[in-house]
Amino acid sequence: MSLLEQINADIKSAMKSKEKDKLQAIRSVKSAFLLEMTKTGASELEDAVGIKIVQKLVKQRKDAADTYKSGGREDLAEKELLEMGFLQVYLPAQMSDEELTVAVQQIITDTGASSMKEMGKVMGIATKQLSGKADGKAVADKVKALLA
Repeated sequence: MSLLEQINADIKSAMKSKEKDKLQAIRSVKSAFLLEMTKTGASELEDAVGIKIVQKLVKQRKDAADTYKSGGREDLAEKELLEMGFLQVYLPAQMSDEELTVAVQQIITDTGASSMKEMGKVMGIATKQLSGKADGKAVADKVKALLA
């Protein structure tokens, strides 16, 4: 089952069980998918592209929640975090800190990088290999720590 098919099935399920918050979050994903398909002129959406879109939406929810918290609007922050939880179901399992360390160390060894000057080379490869498996900021922090 493709990601888009899973989204459509979950929309039906949320409608039947009258889960308004979940339905709203899932519809935002479908909307983003349809927008991307319209932009590219594609009739199908690849799962890899779909995962990138969901990651972007999760990051938007997280940033919005942080902004609301700093503004003293806990109610709105809570709503964003709830939606973020509904969206994270569609993402692949994230790497643990130990797994991330091993993966980044392997990339550093493979590239022969030994200083912070070569961080760009390591990040380019790490971003491609770990896309969807780890947050970009976490990867960057780990590369910095291991190259320092």
